[in-house]
Amino acid sequence: MPPLSRADNSFLGKWWWSVDRATMLGLAVLLGVGYVLALAAMPGFSTRLSDPHTIAMLKQILFLAMGGGVMLGMSMLSLRQVKLTALGLGIVFFLLTAFTLVHGTQVDGANRWLALPGFTVQPSEFLRPAFIIISGWCIAEARRTPGFPGKRAALGVFVLTAMLLKMQPDIGMTFLFTMVVLAQFYLDGMDMKWVGMAAVVVLLALVYAFFFITHVHTRIEMFINPPPGSQAQTALEAFGNGGVWGLGPGEGQVKNWLPDARADFVFAVAGEEFGLFFCGFIILVFAAIVLRALVRLLSENNLFVVLAAGGLIVAFGLQAFVNMASSLSLIPTKGMTLPFISYGGSSALATSIQMGFLLALTRRRPKMEMS
Repeated sequence: MPPLSRADNSFLGKWWWSVDRATMLGLAVLLGVGYVLALAAMPGFSTRLSDPHTIAMLKQILFLAMGGGVMLGMSMLSLRQVKLTALGLGIVFFLLTAFTLVHGTQVDGANRWLALPGFTVQPSEFLRPAFIIISGWCIAEARRTPGFPGKRAALGVFVLTAMLLKMQPDIGMTFLFTMVVLAQFYLDGMDMKWVGMAAVVVLLALVYAFFFITHVHTRIEMFINPPPGSQAQTALEAFGNGGVWGLGPGEGQVKNWLPDARADFVFAVAGEEFGLFFCGFIILVFAAIVLRALVRLLSENNLFVVLAAGGLIVAFGLQAFVNMASSLSLIPTKGMTLPFISYGGSSALATSIQMGFLLALTRRRPKMEMS
């Protein structure tokens, strides 16, 4: 079948010509890695697949398949549709995130999930991509429309969202939202004195969290003085057990000992079962996606696209870094999933929406579509 060309005037032809196929390929590779780990490294898979774990494995494969479809569908949106979709998602999932404080399912002392028939959903995961688009839209509109208080609106949305996340509490997500907003203001040309002041505020917030938030204090203490048998130590042992080539699919043991092996420490599972080269490959794929998106933005003239896409890729790259660095004991452990690879329907679908937005924003567009 001959490849579609720019001259093809069909909708799919125009989309295929305009979409960033290199980024799309990288994301497809990550989905493939997610499939591999769902099949080979699900807890209990190496011990004859008890029924609950079989169901969990099939659910994860279904979520990844749905995520791929969602990402493709989102990549076809126009800039106007991206804004309206993000606004709708933002309103709905802000209210659902607030609802978790009243009727949320409590896990490890945090109310972040809503129980639905057969599964749970974490609304803040879906709030993240919508928040990034809305924040970038407000900041860009402040330059486009004189007198419009876009920067104050973006800060207001951030403060409300951060307060809501702090109440759950979800310090990791709060930190991620903070870094995204700072990145967007920096891309907008924020004065360096304000960058310095923002850095001081973030540092003071971390100090406050260490002294006054119990689980943050505990995790930092365990990072500085890790006790024998801690999750971080067990994860490091998994990397050592895997060596260069790994023990083989399903042969690792760390998933039987780590409570968070499917999510927070899935990178350690990959290291034990598939080895150093496979982990290096995962890191390179994440790095390639981030760098490709940033390079794509260098030639972009639309400030909204730069701010929104920049925020999306910062969130994606930072989330991956935090997860992998935690598994390697480079930073304190933090409950943050590895995009497309960690177990969880909310994470898979929300990341698919996020990267679908990115593909939509970074498409080549005729001048009449640049609003």
